[in-house]
Amino acid sequence: MAGPQIQMNGRTPGAGPGAHMANRMRGEKPKNRKKTLARLLGYIGKNKPIFFALLLCMLVVTAGEISSPFLQQKALDTISFADGHLSVHIAACFRYLGILAGIFVLIVAISYVQGRLAAKLSQETIYLIRQNLFAKISRLPISYTDSHKHGDLMSRMTNDADNISTAVSQSIAALFSAVLTLAGSLAMMFMYSVRITLVAMVTIPTIMFVSTRLSKWMRKYYVRQQQLLGEMNGEVEEKVTAYRTLVAYNQEQAAVERFTTISAELRHNSIVSKVLGSIVGPITNFLGNLQYVLIAGIGGFLMLSGKAAITVGTIQALLLYSKKLNHPVNMIADQYASILSALAGAERIFEILDTNDEIDAGKTPLESPVRGEISFEHLRFGYTEENPVLKDFHLHVKPGQKIALVGATGSGKTTVVNLLMRFYELNGGRILLDGADITSVPKGDLRNAVSIVLQDTVLFKDTIRNNIAFGKDHATDEQVQSAARTAMCDHFISQLPDGYDTVLSESGSNLSEGQRQLLAIARAVLAQSPVLILDEATSNVDTRTEMRIQTALTNLMKNRTSIVIAHRLSTIRDADVIVVLANGSIVETGNHETLLAQRGEYFKLYNRQFAGIRT
Repeated sequence: MAGPQIQMNGRTPGAGPGAHMANRMRGEKPKNRKKTLARLLGYIGKNKPIFFALLLCMLVVTAGEISSPFLQQKALDTISFADGHLSVHIAACFRYLGILAGIFVLIVAISYVQGRLAAKLSQETIYLIRQNLFAKISRLPISYTDSHKHGDLMSRMTNDADNISTAVSQSIAALFSAVLTLAGSLAMMFMYSVRITLVAMVTIPTIMFVSTRLSKWMRKYYVRQQQLLGEMNGEVEEKVTAYRTLVAYNQEQAAVERFTTISAELRHNSIVSKVLGSIVGPITNFLGNLQYVLIAGIGGFLMLSGKAAITVGTIQALLLYSKKLNHPVNMIADQYASILSALAGAERIFEILDTNDEIDAGKTPLESPVRGEISFEHLRFGYTEENPVLKDFHLHVKPGQKIALVGATGSGKTTVVNLLMRFYELNGGRILLDGADITSVPKGDLRNAVSIVLQDTVLFKDTIRNNIAFGKDHATDEQVQSAARTAMCDHFISQLPDGYDTVLSESGSNLSEGQRQLLAIARAVLAQSPVLILDEATSNVDTRTEMRIQTALTNLMKNRTSIVIAHRLSTIRDADVIVVLANGSIVETGNHETLLAQRGEYFKLYNRQFAGIRT
């Protein structure tokens, strides 16, 4: 009669005997275990009452499970056989069985409470970690998000956080329970018989040795399996995203063949890893059964020979305790690996939390109203030290002027805007807004003074109304609609079934590129900032629509300082000053007619686009 085996081992039900080995192989290892563990315990420690209540529950459950074989032994030993007669001490037997039944009920009840506490502790802990992580990401410098894969940042928020949650709710509890069960079982076995216990322990090093060897053998297959899964997912995502291009160039069969190659290798690795993983169960069962036979045989021999005071109940108790030894040994190895994987995830999260925030030392508010006078004084900047993008860039923009930046790709046009918005910090020189160094101005003030329409339109999964009003709190419906009319997008919005309440798909994919661009322009119109930046703002708008919105944009830019970046030179012919950049430096400045008359770099760019003249 065995007690209820209530274990929090964190495995997937029905995953098979080698499932825990698979979990072990896939985990990463943290670089600094002690530091990461101490920091993670700091988060767990914010819920100390729950944590200590959980430990108490595990202690009670483990104590109940350890005591059940002892009580079974007592109940069994109430049965005796002497002089050919079988006798049973009924009262004592029922007393022990009643206590045993009460313990089983208590274990079930406490285990339920333990599960609730573990879930609450893990969710409270991961809630704090995710809140801190998301808040940190919102304060990261643009340079950090530009230099790190967005998928990796998302993985830390999701996968790594989930690993921590699982470790807190299952692995830590299971590991603690396994250690208690192992220590308690060994102590009880030594109390019954030192000799039999030592014999039983012979199989434990064998189990650990076999498990360790198989782990090393199988690691390469599981690591490769994870790599192939990543490749296959990436292949599917890439081909689905680029499906139209795939079909247009008749590359469907090539895509299928590429996917088949990856899938076939994944199939092979999965079969080998599962076969090797399935070996663990039979070997562990064999060694466990061998241990069972040794205890039963030696115990029976000692009892029959009279060389030790051993009863049938004692042998039964030793057999039950021996069963409790093997499971914790595997569980400790399994959960230890899971905890290491969770610590590796925590380390990746803490790496972001330890990154320096975006620099914002500005304390001097901008004077109101902002006139929009901008001075770029001898700017030097490079995204890497070896490759400078801007070299001694010097430009003065008067209030209300329309400045156009033109030049070949990589000449530094967008970089000028990034520096004005303080998305990046200068390597040298300074930028003044109304005579104030922008590094002395709070970034919030600076960015409130500038409206920007980027080449890559950013829309959110929200209503059209909220997308236009993004960045301007408490905007009225009339203000939103007026901005939409100015941006020439009110007409198509009114034709949608829900009008301004139409909910956009992710990235606004249920609209055309031109429509998305118009919404971004409407957002800038509504902001009514004294400085306007248009970075290829009409790049995704057809020529007819572009002509329609040019008048609106011209009216919008009146009495505003405007910086326009454009490849279509037709959109900046009316600019007050056209600045031509090449290799990070200004090579020409002037208006459209002046620059054409100079027959320099702008003349070449213009004729390549419109005249077809070879220069």
